[in-house]
Formats: sequence, C-alpha cells, structure tokens
Amino acid sequence: MFALLRNQKVRNAILQVFFVGAIACIVIGGWLNAQQTLAQQRITSGFGFLWKSTGWEGNFSILSAAPNDPYWWFFVVGIANTLFLGTAGLMSATLVGAAVGLARTSSNEMLQLLGRIYVDFFRNIPLILQVFFWHAFVTHLPAPRNAHDLWGMKLSSRGLYVPVFNVDGIYLLASAVCLVAAVLLPFWLARTRRIPRPPEQRRGLCLVASVGLLALASLIVVAGRVPGEPFLSVPQLQGLNLRGGTRISPEFSALVIAITLYGGAYIGEIVRGGFKAVGRGQVEAAASLGLTPWQAFSRIRLPLALRAMLPILANQYIWLIKATTLGIAIGFSDFFMIVAITINQSGQTLEAIGILMAGFLLINLSLAAIFNRVNKAIALKGNQLRS
Repeated sequence: MFALLRNQKVRNAILQVFFVGAIACIVIGGWLNAQQTLAQQRITSGFGFLWKSTGWEGNFSILSAAPNDPYWWFFVVGIANTLFLGTAGLMSATLVGAAVGLARTSSNEMLQLLGRIYVDFFRNIPLILQVFFWHAFVTHLPAPRNAHDLWGMKLSSRGLYVPVFNVDGIYLLASAVCLVAAVLLPFWLARTRRIPRPPEQRRGLCLVASVGLLALASLIVVAGRVPGEPFLSVPQLQGLNLRGGTRISPEFSALVIAITLYGGAYIGEIVRGGFKAVGRGQVEAAASLGLTPWQAFSRIRLPLALRAMLPILANQYIWLIKATTLGIAIGFSDFFMIVAITINQSGQTLEAIGILMAGFLLINLSLAAIFNRVNKAIALKGNQLRS
C-alpha cells in the first residue's frame, strides 16, 4: 500500500478521484437542496411544462408561431431568431470591420484618420447605449403614411418594408442553400486536390457548377410560388398602414445597426493587427518577384494576415453572439427574452435557465469548432510550406 502511494502517478490519480468526488457531492447537494426548497414552496419541477401552450405572441419570428404553440416550439423560435440576428450582425460587422481595418493600414493619411476616429468613437460607447440610441432613432421615423420611399422599400417608424417573393418558406430555404453553395463550391473546387484536372478545366468546372446552382435556385423559387398571388409582393400604402412585402421590425434593425457599428470597430482593430503582423520583408520579396500590388495583397499579405486574425476573430464573434441577449432591453423576441417570459409565466426557473445555458453553449461551441477547424487547416498548410 505504502509502495503504491510513493508512485507519483498513483497519488495524482487519487487526488483526481477526490476532486471529482467533491465536485459531484457539491452538485448533488445543491440539487437536493433546490428540490427541497421547491417542494416547500409548492413549485413543481421537471420539463413537463415544455408541452403546454404558451398563450403569447412574439413581435418577431423567423418561424411561424401561434399562441397555442407549446413552450418547446417557442424555444426553437427563439434560437432561430438569435441565430438570424447573430448571422446578420456578424456578416455586416465583418464587412465594416474589414473596411475600417484596411483604411487604418492604408498609406492615405486621411483614411487612417477616419478609421481611427471611427474606432475610438464606437468602441468606447457601451453597446447597450448604442442599442437604445438606434432603437429611439428608428422608432421616431415618420409614420407609415409619410414613409420614405427607398428604391421600392418603405421606411417608417413601424419598420422597414421590403419587397418579397410570394414563395413558400421551405422553397426559399432550399433556394438560399443553393445560392450559398454556388458561392462556396467554386472555392472548394479551385483548392481541392481530389479532382486531378488542369487549371483551365478546373476553372471551367467551377463556372459550370456556379451557373447550374444559380439556375437550380431560380427554378426552386418559381416552383414554390404561392398560387393565386403575385410573384413579387411590393409594400404599398393602404389606408393608414403599409401592406404587402415583409416587415423588418425596428427592434431587429436597431440591434443589427448597433452590433454592426460596435463589432465593426473591434474587428477593424483585429484586421489592422493582422496586416501589421505580416513582415515587411515578405512584401518586399513579393515585389522583387514581379508580383503586382493586387497579387502581393491577395497571395501574400491576406493569407498571412488571416492566420494572425482567426484566433482573435473567433473570440470576437462568440462575444457578439452573446451580445444578442441585449435584445431583451428593447423587446426583441430572441432566445433570452423567451426564456425570461417562460420563467415569469411558468415559474420553471431552473429548467428554463438550464435550457438557456445549453442553447448558448451549443451555439458558441459550434462556432468555436468551425473556427478551430479553419485555423487548423491554415496552420497545417503553413507547416507544410515550412517543411
């Protein structure tokens, strides 16, 4: 016995067992205490409430929802709304951040000054204040009868009304998948080594694949047209309200604008740091080889800068996804707000908070896994080049 205890590995294993046991005792004790407290207050526990009808309506929903739908479906709707808001905010923040980062690394002093003013202004104002400001700005626009006309769109205090195809939702989703595939597939075909073809034939294959997917997306939209309705629904003023098209709520617009401007300032600094991490010698070597400025940027500076940006960019994206919970401050029906309403209405606090934690954990771990996979692929290519 004493001889085993002299072994360092055995002692470490014993300590780990004691540590795990202590954690398990704390968790079990807390759970039993919570069960006892709930029983004393005559509050039932469990997840049976998920199949009960809610009785409320949300102000924004990507998926169709009715007051008689159960709680579990509203949780799905909340996750869909959060993912939609996060995707729109991250994409627009990335575009703004890329523009700001390129301006800050430009040789033009005026662009550098404008980029610095943007970063210093939006990065140092709390996000919640920007959300309140843009929500007040959007809700104080003119009434629907005096809405601004923007190339067929109507902008009013009730939101932005945009033209939309009268197509069933599942067909629109399938068409969107084809459009995304049409954009991503050529890049995969251009870089993959599984198709041993000459470069000219590979470029032709990429073009054929893109055109085919675009044609398929168009056919899906036409096939999903709602019978008896015009193919394109355009918003028009009828009485005192706008009819037709689809409405982008003020809450969603305010959140997207705030996340875009606030996140774009941080992403701009990440982009600037990534380009600054590329050594001057590598750029000079590209120029000495006769590469044009665009070739040096696209084949030398940008790939090396992306390797430096990705780890920090992943953290920023995860933080911005969690920042979507600020929608509860202005009444946006995201995952967090639906959980809060569920707690107030059903009293199932522990269960609802557990679902909220599990949902955000799944979203953020999935996003982190994607970035880790991309980062690993880039690192492997760099190691192969060095070897």
